[in-house]
Amino acid sequence: QVQLVESGGGLVQAGGSLRLSCAASGRTFSSSAMGWFRQASGKDREFVATINWSGLSTDFADSVKGRATISRDNAKSTVYLEMNSLKPEDTAVYYCAARVGYSRGSDSPHLYDYWGQGTQVTVSS
Repeated sequence: QVQLVESGGGLVQAGGSLRLSCAASGRTFSSSAMGWFRQASGKDREFVATINWSGLSTDFADSVKGRATISRDNAKSTVYLEMNSLKPEDTAVYYCAARVGYSRGSDSPHLYDYWGQGTQVTVSS
């Protein structure tokens, strides 16, 4: 069992930056690929970024590419998402997810096993 707890969301002005954290419990974190997804009101959950188990391989949605960084600290069982140049369309609930036992992540939410409760990010114009 893996529990994920996101933090760091809030209200940010357009053009600003934020750093989301996702703390994981359980022994499988270091062997799991991790992902960040987001869901805006009335829309489907969409992929934001993913990172492999070692942190050496990452992938991003086109909508955030160049503005986002994903990283992880396996010693702290934590994955981070940093975003800058935020836009109002980045407003959403952001979720982290774990793909246990897989070294590589995915842009498909269906391939993740565990999810956090989400943290709200609101970008004002």
